[in-house]
Amino acid sequence: MAADDLTAPLGKNRPSKHRFALPIGIPHLLAGILGLPLVVFLGWAIVRDEPLGGEPVAMAPSNPRPQAGAPGNGASRPGGSPTTADKTRPNRYDGPAAGEQPSEPEPPAGSKTVTIIDGSSGKRQQVVIPNTPNDKSAPNDKPVVSEERLTEPSRHGPLPKIAQDGARPADAFAQPVKNADPDAPRIAIVIGGLGIGATNTSDAIKRLPGPITFAFLPYGADIERQITLARGGGHEVLLQVPMEPFDYPDNDPGPQTLLTSLDASQNVDRLQSLMARARGYVGVANFMGSRFSASEQALAPVLRETAKRGLIYFDDGTAPRSLAGQIAGGSSLPFAKSDVAIDTVPSAAEIDRALGRLEALARERGSAIGMANALPITIDRIARWAKAAEARGVQLVPISAVVTKTRSS
Repeated sequence: MAADDLTAPLGKNRPSKHRFALPIGIPHLLAGILGLPLVVFLGWAIVRDEPLGGEPVAMAPSNPRPQAGAPGNGASRPGGSPTTADKTRPNRYDGPAAGEQPSEPEPPAGSKTVTIIDGSSGKRQQVVIPNTPNDKSAPNDKPVVSEERLTEPSRHGPLPKIAQDGARPADAFAQPVKNADPDAPRIAIVIGGLGIGATNTSDAIKRLPGPITFAFLPYGADIERQITLARGGGHEVLLQVPMEPFDYPDNDPGPQTLLTSLDASQNVDRLQSLMARARGYVGVANFMGSRFSASEQALAPVLRETAKRGLIYFDDGTAPRSLAGQIAGGSSLPFAKSDVAIDTVPSAAEIDRALGRLEALARERGSAIGMANALPITIDRIARWAKAAEARGVQLVPISAVVTKTRSS
């Protein structure tokens, strides 16, 4: 061992170990990893032939354009249910064959034309979308009658009114009695609770004959269109007004309920806000209201407002203590009240029995009125009964045909 080794400090002059060193720093490596997707995307955009990349692409049902002279298959009809045409998918078009001159027939009334862009080739083609039952521009969805002279503006919206020439909404929107037989017993049936369940409302419009009257609750999002479809099917329409029952608020009819605790002006304002929800109805009807209809102080201003606007009032008969008949008679308000509750027990056997009682009462008195709810079983049994009623000499009529202006006892 060399002398200098003995004198050298411990740990010094040891041979150094070789360490692996990265060619680039860690921050540069992370930046490269994060920037790699951008480089790949830019390369894809340069290589791919996409002249219209980023342009919006229209979506349309893949129904072919109707041939000229062929009947349209998309028009709606009263009671029609939505079809799978509401589900859309891209419709590609490769252009006409060589030498072929594409024909351009006039699109069906109420249809829509959209431009389809093929994302790969950039070709454009106009495609006609026919009407569907859910398309509010369909011809049958337009109001059957909506005379501006029968409405007036308010802070809530248009309200019914008696026209300057004396025309009343109750008369203008009434349905005629077809094949009237003065000797036949007359039956009017009102179906209430419509406008909330789309399926039940559509089923009622589709299955029940026109003379049956429909009563709509004012809460449906599509009530105007549903009333239009109902009237297009020959049905008269009533607007159901929520009124306070004895067990309110445990049993709550809904927003804007008329209450005995409110003064007359407040209840009239609530009535007007409900009336403005729709047009085309011949009158209003109570929805619940056992407490409200038993109070003359609460009910009288509401019925005066109804008479002032040229409407009828229908009492569904669920409140035995209702004073509606007495107040309406004193105000010369066209009035009708249900004689038979058809589906108090919602079973086929009980509904059939109730319809039998209604028919017997009509034969005895000349006319009778029944009230029912828009339940599937009720709609089915009434539809079956109505088919055979005419053969038995019974005439179904709308509610306007059996109203009276005389004082009720």
